[in-house]
Amino acid sequence: MKPAATSPAPGDETKSVPLPQGWRCYMSPEGCRYYVNTGSKETTWERPSAAYGTPVGPPAQRNSLPEVNGTRYTTGSAMHPTDPPGVPLRRATMDKQNPGNNSPAKRQNKEIKETKITINCVTFPLPSVTPDQPEQQLLKPNEWSYCDYFWTDKKDPQGTPSVGGFEVLLQKQLKGKQMQKEMAEFVRERIKIEDEYSKNLSKLSQSPLAAQEEGTLGEAWAQLKRSCHDEAEVHLKFSNKLQCEVEKPLLTFRDNFKKELKKYDHHIIDLRKQLASRYAGVEKARKALADRQKDLEVKTQQLDIKHMNKHEEDIKKARRKSTQAGDDLMHNVDLYNRAQSKWFEEMVTTSLELERLEVERVEMIQQNLRQYTTLRHETDMFNQSTVEPVDQLLQSVDPAKDRELWVQEHKTGELRPVDMDI
Repeated sequence: MKPAATSPAPGDETKSVPLPQGWRCYMSPEGCRYYVNTGSKETTWERPSAAYGTPVGPPAQRNSLPEVNGTRYTTGSAMHPTDPPGVPLRRATMDKQNPGNNSPAKRQNKEIKETKITINCVTFPLPSVTPDQPEQQLLKPNEWSYCDYFWTDKKDPQGTPSVGGFEVLLQKQLKGKQMQKEMAEFVRERIKIEDEYSKNLSKLSQSPLAAQEEGTLGEAWAQLKRSCHDEAEVHLKFSNKLQCEVEKPLLTFRDNFKKELKKYDHHIIDLRKQLASRYAGVEKARKALADRQKDLEVKTQQLDIKHMNKHEEDIKKARRKSTQAGDDLMHNVDLYNRAQSKWFEEMVTTSLELERLEVERVEMIQQNLRQYTTLRHETDMFNQSTVEPVDQLLQSVDPAKDRELWVQEHKTGELRPVDMDI
């Protein structure tokens, strides 16, 4: 339904001046006035002046995008969903790259303090500058979760961003995969040692040495050689169990872990590349808008001097081009915000998946090392003291505590992305 025309508010001197011919004022669902030229279908948030239909008025208000994972993003350029069909509204745009623009709206925008900053194509909020601007809350408070502390890029000693926060997480997982491989190699070497030891004991038990000993001493000697054979069987059994119950599960889990990491790695990298491409589009559109606004300003100054009909037509063309450039910037910012929102969502879900995989890896290794110590106890009860310290340390394994200490040392930033403003 088309909004009804509205009258100026009492006491507003600007709106008490009659609109130029062909212009009508309407009220948006949020209670904001906008103006439509019934002839050219041109629309604007700024009130047209009586001279040549030039819009004058305050900058456009911001609209809000939907919440994503509890975070609301704002932008000054998103098209309002309830705009009249076929009549897109032209928002006033804050052009930071046009120092020659001296319009009142421009000067007013320059006085507004920046609340956001873009770093490596990702937009972040600046620290709160006003009491009414709430600070971001952690997604998982008191858990030291990966999804809260790796949004910005890690810097090298010179302060230059060198690797993305997700890459820091991924490198930790790759290191864990390598450690698991080395643990499996260690167990394999132990299996070889046990096999060789078992063979040597079995061979020694069949030695004819001192076989001629007689009497009770001879019986004792024969029993000793039989005990070597029995011990060889124990070590052979220990070797077989190590291979089936420790080494094989370690290698199997490592292969599956490797496949999971590859899937997440490529997906996040592709989304980050898409975000960088959208940011480049925004910057290009922003520059185009600055050029159009500068051209419009020059033509308006020429009209004030010469008052020629030809210049009036040039101004109308320049204004249409400026409007189109503003719409293009709005479109590019919307594409950027969508790409960043998708990257943000995938970063949250992927970091939580990496967190889950790491917990599974640590707990699986913990379980297999406990199995190793159990087999070791069964093999040699007399050397129980050599494995008790290992048991004690394995019982104290805590993936959450390990993650807390690691995050405190390697975190790159806990601020999450937000939409950029025009």
